[in-house]
Order: sequence, then C-alpha cells, then structure tokens
Amino acid sequence: MSHQPIKTIDDYISLQPPATRTALERVRQAIHQTLPDAEECISYKIPAYTLNGRILLYFAGWKEHYSIYPASDAMVESFEGELDTYRVSKGTLRFPLSETVPVKLIAKIVKFRAQE
Repeated sequence: MSHQPIKTIDDYISLQPPATRTALERVRQAIHQTLPDAEECISYKIPAYTLNGRILLYFAGWKEHYSIYPASDAMVESFEGELDTYRVSKGTLRFPLSETVPVKLIAKIVKFRAQE
C-alpha cells in the first residue's frame, strides 16, 4: 500500500489491487444496502461502519482474501453451516478473493451485527 493518508473508504479501496478493489466494493455495497443509516469511516486504518455512535463492523483487503470483523462467538454459532467454507479465526471472517462475494451472507452478517 501507498503512504498516502487514508481518510475515506474510497481512499482505502483505491489503493488496493484490482481483484481486491472489486470484492471490497461489493462488500461495501452489501453493507450500504442492508443498513443505509450506517456511517462510513476509517478506524485502525481500515474501512469501518458505525451505527448509533458505535462501530458496527470493519472490513479490509489482503493479498488473497478480504476480511470482515468482528466475528463474535455468538455470530459464528448463529451462522453455523453458512460459514463452513470460509476461514473463521480470532474474531475474523476471511473470504477468498478467488470466489464470488457472498452478498446475501454479508447482508445477514450486517443485520446480525446491528442487533448484537
């Protein structure tokens, strides 16, 4: 990544490689469509969404995957079976860039986090 200051989610996404950029835009769109009142920000140098003044979730792009955080134990349990093909560890959901973005699953995760 560049040493440019990252002030917006647009800045963050624009600095990603093309495959990562495409996946992150789909994740962003799924979040926005599910919770249009959530506000975008950058926190810990990665994209985040807040709702009612608290962080709802974060997402980030990596070399071979993108991640959504936090994934609480309660969330992982409630999505039993649906997350089996994705890597879940230490509060992180990892989705491979080589697969289609699971927009419906991400929307369900967003709704869960909003209620959590």
